Amino acid sequence: MLHSSASVPGLWVIYCDGSALPNPGPMGMGAVLTEPGGARHALSQATNTKGCNNEAELRALMRALQEAQARGATAVQVYCDNSVVVEQLAGANARPIARLACLFDEARALLGAFAYVKLQWIPRHRNGEADAFARAALGLLPKSPPAKPPRKRR
Repeated sequence: MLHSSASVPGLWVIYCDGSALPNPGPMGMGAVLTEPGGARHALSQATNTKGCNNEAELRALMRALQEAQARGATAVQVYCDNSVVVEQLAGANARPIARLACLFDEARALLGAFAYVKLQWIPRHRNGEADAFARAALGLLPKSPPAKPPRKRR
């Protein structure tokens, strides 16, 4: 039975992001996990390996799920700004990425361990905190917010 995420008891909210700079290059993972009671946990970790941005994003998701599981989470709402990761894991007619197939299988197994999972794509600008943690894992500063276009005078 599907529930709206607001009605799921014990729901954890996760924002995750990965960075590979250059792409491909060293990978960093970042995530923010929020418990049902509001307590927040941040993850910022380098993988010490090289890979592409999609791999970094997938590894960040998997690390965040492992952390949530270790803390007792059974229901998660995950936000990710990588459409490839979300499409691959949603099972919708996504064309498989052979090089990352084993990692996607691992991620599916982790997702399957939760009683409730909702994985949702969000635009990059709504994932700034997780992105900052992923970049910090690589020793990089957060991205500057995009410049606002000048307002037209009337």
